[in-house]
Amino acid sequence: MKTIDLFEETSLALLANKARSSLTILGIVIGIGSVTAMIAIGQGAKNNIGSSIQSLGSNLVLVSPGMQRTPGAQVSQRRGSAQTLTKEDADAISQKLSLVKAVAPDLSSRYQVTAKGTNSNTSVVGTTADYPTIRNITMADGNFITDQNVRSLSKIAVLGPTARDDLFGVDSNPIGQSIRIKNIDFKIVGVATAKGGNGFSNQDDMIFVPISTAQQFLAGNDRVSTISVQAIDQASMTQMQQDITDLLLSRHNITNSALADFSTMNQTDIIATASSVTNTFTALLGSVAAISLLVGGIGIMNMMLTTVKERTREIGLRKAIGAKKRDISRQFLIEAIMLTFLGGIFGVILGWLIALIIRQFASIAATVSLSSVILAFGVSAAIGIIFGYYPARSASRLNPIEALRYE
Repeated sequence: MKTIDLFEETSLALLANKARSSLTILGIVIGIGSVTAMIAIGQGAKNNIGSSIQSLGSNLVLVSPGMQRTPGAQVSQRRGSAQTLTKEDADAISQKLSLVKAVAPDLSSRYQVTAKGTNSNTSVVGTTADYPTIRNITMADGNFITDQNVRSLSKIAVLGPTARDDLFGVDSNPIGQSIRIKNIDFKIVGVATAKGGNGFSNQDDMIFVPISTAQQFLAGNDRVSTISVQAIDQASMTQMQQDITDLLLSRHNITNSALADFSTMNQTDIIATASSVTNTFTALLGSVAAISLLVGGIGIMNMMLTTVKERTREIGLRKAIGAKKRDISRQFLIEAIMLTFLGGIFGVILGWLIALIIRQFASIAATVSLSSVILAFGVSAAIGIIFGYYPARSASRLNPIEALRYE
């Protein structure tokens, strides 16, 4: 049988049972659409997290406090929430390590902030003048915190754009006005440029104050939450991270690094960890969605077996006039593949529409990539072959005499 004749016969056979063919295709559409959308969501979440981490700064090593581990313990308790780092630790890193370009300690906590009858629960970060350099923050209006502000315990504040919008209204100019944090008035001296962050460390929803002011009037102690350290270049990050570890172990009189009361993590480590989590998340979503593909494949097999039974006399007649087993098998196999191929096309369109809706309303940059489209069609073809093989084989092995007698 010629290829063109084969496809013509296949098309006529599928059109002869439009309702059944459409419902079978619908199962594949839902499966492929679900897998495509889930992969797009996972990839979008991964990209969002990656861009958020990159927005923290470049060539960055973060030093966080943590409780010491007791002998035999498997994990450090309350790592990151303990109070084991001080501004003096940050000063020592800045002064003694040659691979360090800039250092900015910060003391961060959430507070209820009020202004002119409005209020917002947001993150208040006490930090130093080097913070914008390390964290890639630029000013839209006014100025950032200066060294003089830190030395004089100035009660001034710099707002992130989201914090500004929540407290004073969208695109307002609050410079010169005041906000109140823990019953203390802070004069606004600047507004940072929007970075578009969300979720992971959203720097648009922060208020920056001098670290000395935060320690004295807000926290009531001299500890810091994090020390951000910028290396002179990317190649120096690993060595600088080790130098920081050695210096702080010495300063804290700790001889065993396993008992360190702090942790260090560079930007590459953070991105790798986040990518691992999102990859697992994407695989889980894809696996759940793939169940519908299995159901769709079973639907194809069921339809093809029914079709073989209905067309038994036709198969017998074809074999009686010389059709080979291979011709019969190919005809039914191509019918199954065409069903899944059509389902794959509409499934990718459905997945793209779902991703578009999510990107529009959920602020997740869900994107249907070329690789996911290729995967969708590859899976479609595989389903057609796998679930169409048995019905096609059954059709090709029918005895022509018995098939002609079939009622």
